[in-house]
Amino acid sequence: MRKGKVTAVPESDRAMGNWDLFATWIGANANNGTWYIGGVIAAAGMLTASTALIVCGILSYVLLGLASYMGYRTGLPAMALTRPAFGLRGSFLPSIINVVQFIGWAAANTFIAAISISVILKDLLGWPAYGTPGGNKGLIVGIIIMSLLHLASISLGERSVRMIERVGIVLVMALVAWETVVVFQHASLAEIMAWRPAGHFKMTSGAAIDVLAAFNLAWVTAAADFSRFGTKRSAATTWSFLGANVGLFVFAFIGLTATITAAITSGVYDPNSSDPSTIATKLGLGILALLVIVITSTTANAVNLMAAGSAVTNMFHRLRLQPALWLVTLVATAVSFVPLFFTTFLAAFTAFLDMIGMFLGPEIAVFLVDFYILRRREYVVDDMTLVDGQYWYRGGFNWRAIASWAFGVAMYFALRHVGFIAHTVGATFVAMALAALLYYLLMRRKH
Repeated sequence: MRKGKVTAVPESDRAMGNWDLFATWIGANANNGTWYIGGVIAAAGMLTASTALIVCGILSYVLLGLASYMGYRTGLPAMALTRPAFGLRGSFLPSIINVVQFIGWAAANTFIAAISISVILKDLLGWPAYGTPGGNKGLIVGIIIMSLLHLASISLGERSVRMIERVGIVLVMALVAWETVVVFQHASLAEIMAWRPAGHFKMTSGAAIDVLAAFNLAWVTAAADFSRFGTKRSAATTWSFLGANVGLFVFAFIGLTATITAAITSGVYDPNSSDPSTIATKLGLGILALLVIVITSTTANAVNLMAAGSAVTNMFHRLRLQPALWLVTLVATAVSFVPLFFTTFLAAFTAFLDMIGMFLGPEIAVFLVDFYILRRREYVVDDMTLVDGQYWYRGGFNWRAIASWAFGVAMYFALRHVGFIAHTVGATFVAMALAALLYYLLMRRKH
């Protein structure tokens, strides 16, 4: 008996080479959310934030390269690849997390881009900008405009992602170059390095790492959705790793330095005002910069929505990818209005990051240990739909994997209250290591 359709992409249908996956992952990270993350970790100071950014980026995207290779090797989407570890039915759990998180990321990027649109509407039509009385009008129109752009961007599936990333990457890098020139016209490198936030805003290195890990690890669970179209192993591993890091470093660093520069010139640091639109306005970049910010949201959300749609098809096997993409885009549009019910966007964003960091790390640890150590990089695709096959376990669930995942989540909570860890290396990667170890021991004991 078979349960749930799984279709591997044959080599003859693969069209994403080194440049395509490199550009896809640059575009995934060269966006409003990355800029905003840079502004948030500015609270740690330039040196601590930069160190956390580099270390966390390299470590996170080594894991992305490993997950990406799984898609290249098997031709399968990311959530289908969780079936051998969690069981045919158990894979619903990581699929649900992926749907929630990528819809959440799409909504967050949409909201940030809508702020830019509200500023543009202020300049063009005289409407109040977001954050001022009556400013929600422009924001709501901005969300609607962004959602229409997203529907257009995912209309052709994987092919449209390739086209969007190729165009978007050029505009993104042009904006970064422009922004860099403007930043150093307002403040010197020495001033940026010496700046420190007020005490109540100060962030430890451990807190910065946890914020960055929650942001970076989200892409690990989507890596195979794109690498399964890869024509070369190097595209799935080396070039995906490089692209993700280039996008992260370039855009987070410009968000970091621009936020600090704005704080130096204005004398006020407010992490609630770290979004690209506010910073661009403070530095006098004008409407053109705001338009590029809107475009970068579209490039990132093409990846977010593709990952969410793919996860939905793993849960509802009769649903094709294209209808799933339309569905998640419409849901993301609705979710984009949620931050309006929080005191600040930062409050909603922080709550969202806490949820991601809590669940994603241990999940990734489990499925990577399963593929690379326990299965030695060999999955039997035919067994991924076979009831009573080797991936069925007990009733379709591998309770050892689920227990290890739950243990990792509990450790994440606990370690955030251990001062030395919480303030230095953060809880995320330690919880991942503990979950990986437990899963390995439980599965070895089974055999």
